[in-house]
Amino acid sequence: MPGALQSRPVIVVGGGVAGLTAAIALRRRGADVAVLERAPALAEVGAGLQLSPNAMRVLDALGLGTALDAVSLPSRAVRLRDASGAEVARLDLARHRPGARFRLIHRARLIEVLEQAARGAGIPVRLGHAVETPPEALLLIGADGLHSRIRTALNGREVPFFTGQTAWRAVIPDRDATPEAQVFMGAGRHLVSYPLAGGLRNIVAVLETRDWQDEGWSRPDDPANLRAAFAGFGGPVPDWLAVVDQVHVWGLFRHEVAGRWQDGRSAILGDAAHPTLPFMAQGACMAIEDAWTLAACLDATPDQEAALSRYQNLRKPRTARIVAAANQNARNYHLTGPRRLAAHTALRLGGRIAPGAILSRFDWIYDFDPVAETP
Repeated sequence: MPGALQSRPVIVVGGGVAGLTAAIALRRRGADVAVLERAPALAEVGAGLQLSPNAMRVLDALGLGTALDAVSLPSRAVRLRDASGAEVARLDLARHRPGARFRLIHRARLIEVLEQAARGAGIPVRLGHAVETPPEALLLIGADGLHSRIRTALNGREVPFFTGQTAWRAVIPDRDATPEAQVFMGAGRHLVSYPLAGGLRNIVAVLETRDWQDEGWSRPDDPANLRAAFAGFGGPVPDWLAVVDQVHVWGLFRHEVAGRWQDGRSAILGDAAHPTLPFMAQGACMAIEDAWTLAACLDATPDQEAALSRYQNLRKPRTARIVAAANQNARNYHLTGPRRLAAHTALRLGGRIAPGAILSRFDWIYDFDPVAETP
């Protein structure tokens, strides 16, 4: 039976992960969707992403699993190390979560898969279409990111605050495709790295600093600054940083989860609704979950206002909890002195005695199934 979205016109503002996934999910349920994107092309921006099972359940349900597997790598483990490179704990995803789909992918490859699926479904993706004021539409979806015009229209002007942390992103050539993410934890700084398909390696390095950097990914920096900040790190880090020839830097700002996500005519999702610090690898995953739930709620009833209200009620508590967990991780990675020694000792003991217990702390994230929650 056709659902309530059948032939309903929808405008999605934003052609990133959130916008394209939402467009596909809405189109699969019969909506007449168009995507407006301010960029002149869906170019290669950003770097790597970790897609955990909660997001993969949505992407698989949308029929994208095979295409994504072809351009991504499986993630089998997360290895925690101290700054010297010595192992603190290894979280074996393959052993303790058998069958769960953790994937490592370049953001550009994910966008390519989503764009191809959107265009293949007959969704017009209108590039170079900047939206300065929200357009009139019966249903308007704001997937327009950190500086969302639609969020501002719903909530008024809000001012984020600088966390005192600056991050670098880089991608380097590296044929070591050991399928695991590695986290190197030092005093006041940490570095995360994992392989990507095509012989690449993703690097994200975060430093506590008083310097105020611009928010966003587009500011280039001198690789020498990255190397200097992590000069004391050991293991494979020096070799990785030695070959970095391009790097981007940005300041990490904390945003509140939006108080108001919808007004009966428009709704926001992804970073427009709940920007997060990159310490739980859930930014893209939350956007993908949002997209499925939004489409399912709208398809379940012709009462659009009730549907959008249900969407906000379902999504806001979970995303707020994930954002809070990312904020906590930002502190845990950068411990110093006795607190750092105690925390690393506890992780080492836990990894030997009950390695599955460390992972079980995140069951509420990874075991969540948006498809079952809102079929």
